[in-house]
Formats: sequence, structure tokens, C-alpha cells
Amino acid sequence: MSVQPRIRLSRSFDQRSHNYLGYALRVEGTIDGQEGEFLVGIGKAAQAKHHFKVGDSISGQSYPVLDNRLEVVEYYKTSGLKVIECSNIPEHNVPPWQGIPPDIETYRERGHRRLAAQTYNVKCQNCLWGCKMAVEMVIDHWNPKQKRFRYETFCYGPKSCALYKAGPTRKVPGRKGMVWEEEDWVDEDDTAHRSMNE
Repeated sequence: MSVQPRIRLSRSFDQRSHNYLGYALRVEGTIDGQEGEFLVGIGKAAQAKHHFKVGDSISGQSYPVLDNRLEVVEYYKTSGLKVIECSNIPEHNVPPWQGIPPDIETYRERGHRRLAAQTYNVKCQNCLWGCKMAVEMVIDHWNPKQKRFRYETFCYGPKSCALYKAGPTRKVPGRKGMVWEEEDWVDEDDTAHRSMNE
């Protein structure tokens, strides 16, 4: 149903870093005899080998995620992947984009903008440029065990996308009740090297 980058975001007040884990597959199917919709994590090498895209029929084996605060997927450490049938859905040049996603390095180079959670949930869940990240926040860098967790949504797609809505700015808690607000200039700076249609 979708193939999106699987990225973990670490925050410490006004600092952030990304851990590029691979890809998240949104799959409609059966796991252990249970039918439903599942999020399955795969590695970069698996995507590079199989070039998964929306509409493919696949099989494989995965383990349940041990700590869902650190993952957006429900299953990971996926192996034995096989393509049963390739999608015949034609690619289209309007959002949401659903072709074969680029490699992880391309996402890193493009940079992202914040994406309103509601817009992601309603319009961008099956777009290859959408991304939901597990966020780990260190509240006090003098006491790194003090952490909070949440999810944030981002867009790596063209800045001209008609579906895009930024949503409210993100606020990051810090020590002694301080709060840092990630304002619009952060996104503008992160994507300044791209034109509106890139």
C-alpha cells in the first residue's frame, strides 16, 4: 500500500540528528493468520534488491518490534523477502507519488519539511515522499536518561505539492521547563537547495 523511508529522529532541544534505518512497507495482508493492515520495516539492501512499490504482492518473515517508542513500524528484522507479483499500476506525475522510492541517500540530500499529521494521515500515507518518524527527545543533556518519545510527520517531496500543509510548529521540551520552537526557517534552510518543483 506504500513504501516510505524509515527514519528515527533524535532531538535535544535545538539540536537534531537522523538515523536512516531503511524503509517502511504498509502492507495489507496476513501475519500469523491475522488479516489486516501492517507496517513492516525492511533494510536499505532489501529495497535496493527488490524495488518494492505500491501494488506489489510480496511475502517474508518479520519479528514484532520490541520498543514501539523507537519505531513507527510494528514488525522489523525482515528476511526471506520474495516478490510474488509485480504491480501493474502505472506511475503518475501527480501527488501522492507511488513509484519506486529513491535510495535513502537521496532523502538525506533532499531534506524535509514538517508535515501536518492530519494531512499525512489523510493524503500522504501512500506517497513515497511522506515520512512518519519515531522521535526520541533527550530533555536534559546533563542527564541523558531523561527522555520523552513521540511521532512526527515530514515531507521530502516537491515544495510545489498542492497537498502539502505544514501544520503547527514543533516544540521541543528542555531542562527546567524550557521549550524550543522549531520555526519555519529551519525547514526553509533544510530545503533551500531545491527549486519549487524538485
